[in-house]
Amino acid sequence: MSTDKNPSYIPFHPNPSKPHFAPPPGSVDAHCHVFGPANRFPYAPERKYTPVDAPKEKLFALRDFLGFDKNVIVQASCHGTDNSALLDALANSNCKARGVAVIGEDVTDAELVRMNDIGVRGVRFNFVKRLVDFTPRDVLERIAARIAPLGWHIVVYFEMPDLPELEFFFTSLPTMVVVDHMGRPNVKKGVDHPEFRRYLHLLDEHENIWSKVSGPERLTVAGAPYDDVVPFARSLVERFPDRVLWGTDWPHPNMPVEAPDDGILVDVIPKIATGSQLQRKLLVDNPMRLYWS
Repeated sequence: MSTDKNPSYIPFHPNPSKPHFAPPPGSVDAHCHVFGPANRFPYAPERKYTPVDAPKEKLFALRDFLGFDKNVIVQASCHGTDNSALLDALANSNCKARGVAVIGEDVTDAELVRMNDIGVRGVRFNFVKRLVDFTPRDVLERIAARIAPLGWHIVVYFEMPDLPELEFFFTSLPTMVVVDHMGRPNVKKGVDHPEFRRYLHLLDEHENIWSKVSGPERLTVAGAPYDDVVPFARSLVERFPDRVLWGTDWPHPNMPVEAPDDGILVDVIPKIATGSQLQRKLLVDNPMRLYWS
């Protein structure tokens, strides 16, 4: 694949607005990424998209501008299993970042210990077929067994129509499981559709499964300020207040039209977490318990 930037790739917003909502002290952006810079951290040859460089310095500056204190940086598929950019960001975060890595079965025990010491606390399994090639489940099971003793969790990324074929695998994992972007529900179907009800039932039945309530810009039909996505996220925050996380998803890889204004994304928070107690759980207590305790 060419190393040139994909001309259809949408860069992140150059001048996000200052949000009206002020996150409580100690708030964590619990889902974001770093990309490159490619001259230091090359993108994986097998990648299915080539992003615009989005280095740690820009991420940390955005964190401060938006009023957050810490980041959880998730390894994105364009870097494959080379976590160098992620680990560099963690090592230079002044203990204000934790990470979720992507690893292969060939990772050594010494590498796992090193990643743990730098701040990795989880591994991501990506099941979105348009983004990654299929990894056999027996390989993923062996990876899960190796990270469990470290106290790490597994982050899963999938699209909601695929949940029926995946949920038995998710519930069999020996770790905490965190679902990215609410499992990507189809907002046109509504919160009472059987697909989303099945997702709620999954969390009802399995207390080790958490949900991120991020990504309204990916799910919306109406566009900003994403009011069509609010009922989905609010139902999760109110039903599972101790098992939800929020993040910007900066720098918003693979957006189809335009990158969102991160200030507008922050202003969605009081719509989905109504009241200071729910906001503190979502932005401070839950991510701190999962990543810093």
